[in-house]
Amino acid sequence: MDLDLRKLRYFAAVAEHRHFGRAAEKLYIAQPVLSRQIKAFEQELECSLFVRTTRTVELTAAGQQLYEEAQGILAAIDAALRRVRDADSGARRLVVAFSPGLRVSEAIREFGARHPEVETDVIPAQWRERDTPLRDGRAQIGYLRRPFDDTGMRTIPVGYEPRVLCMPVTHPLAARPKLTLADLEGEPILDFANRRTATLEEKFELIASGHGLALVPLSVARAYLRPDVVHLPVVDAPGAETCLVVAADNRDKLLREFLDIAMTTLRQ
Repeated sequence: MDLDLRKLRYFAAVAEHRHFGRAAEKLYIAQPVLSRQIKAFEQELECSLFVRTTRTVELTAAGQQLYEEAQGILAAIDAALRRVRDADSGARRLVVAFSPGLRVSEAIREFGARHPEVETDVIPAQWRERDTPLRDGRAQIGYLRRPFDDTGMRTIPVGYEPRVLCMPVTHPLAARPKLTLADLEGEPILDFANRRTATLEEKFELIASGHGLALVPLSVARAYLRPDVVHLPVVDAPGAETCLVVAADNRDKLLREFLDIAMTTLRQ
């Protein structure tokens, strides 16, 4: 079957809002129309995407998988259309993907001062996609945190940061000045194997509500500071390497200039 992009966008809106009425408002269509389109989409896919009750709308396992896939698909299509429009208008654009918590703004400012004719955009590279924006064409350069798939990529290490343990302020370990991995034995750890979360906001909400602890890079913990969560150093936890990443076969002159600037600013 051919994938109906309109129905995919409709599905993504409902999956995002978990509500047919709010999704219909965002899409500027009537709710009964949206409901019929989603039902038709499920029939085409031959699987249920949502569990519906009178009050809630939740994703099925198939729906959750499609939602994760759809975000990349739709973003890649939007990026392709933007490149077509840029080619028609002669615009120059550089897009930088960055891992959560990492800051690339200083490099962008310096590059922009040298090349004001080039429009620079940024997109987040979430944990579930990491290097995907570089592979599907949404970004030409990444400022990423390992691990990621570096096959066919040129990677330039620029930094290293520790991981810290995030927990509710009421947790018994929260009063400690520092921890070791041995201190975490028996503690529920929120990671991909134990609990899949779509966003870091969701992960930190689960931490604050007592559903588990999480080891995260220090820059992520600082980016998501909140009064009901604390983070502590774990002295023997493995750290995370940060890298600049580009496609190995990309020889664009502007890209090389941005790399030179970024290597200097980000290493500082």
